[in-house]
Amino acid sequence: MTETLVARGTPAAAVVVAWDADQAVTALYSANYRSLVRLAAMLVRDSGTAEEVVQDAFVAMHGGWRRLRDPDKALSYLRQSVVNRSRSVLRHRAVVEKYAPKGLPDAPSAEAGAIGELERSAVIEALSGLPARQREALVLRYYADLSEAEIARTMGISRGAVKSHTARGMTALRNVLEQFS
Repeated sequence: MTETLVARGTPAAAVVVAWDADQAVTALYSANYRSLVRLAAMLVRDSGTAEEVVQDAFVAMHGGWRRLRDPDKALSYLRQSVVNRSRSVLRHRAVVEKYAPKGLPDAPSAEAGAIGELERSAVIEALSGLPARQREALVLRYYADLSEAEIARTMGISRGAVKSHTARGMTALRNVLEQFS
């Protein structure tokens, strides 16, 4: 991130000053933390994990601020980092679930009941049944309100692939939601 400073009385003497990592990350954090946590929560379906994912992304950005080629694209970098870290969390969960020992079912806890109530929402249920790429494209498009170009950069795919994932995801959601009504 850069900031233009104008000396008093001499607007022609504008000087561009590069922010250091502390200032830049603090400004990005205060402006974008909540939206990034919401994005991560939609992807990993857990607010605590979402907060950790976003915190890790900010810590990594702070540590690598000097290596950032274009500081003005720091928000895009953060979004991509959050999506990639969310993918890593989901992959880790899949491995843990695959090799977890099978035990006897326990009685559901109060938290499980509350979470179950949230998951009963038809849209959330239908969204969670989509393939990961389709879910990511839909969440980034309709929840984070990103353009196709921003989604493509965030997911690391082409704009055509974004269109394809979005269209397929919307068709699948429409089919599932029509069955509920």
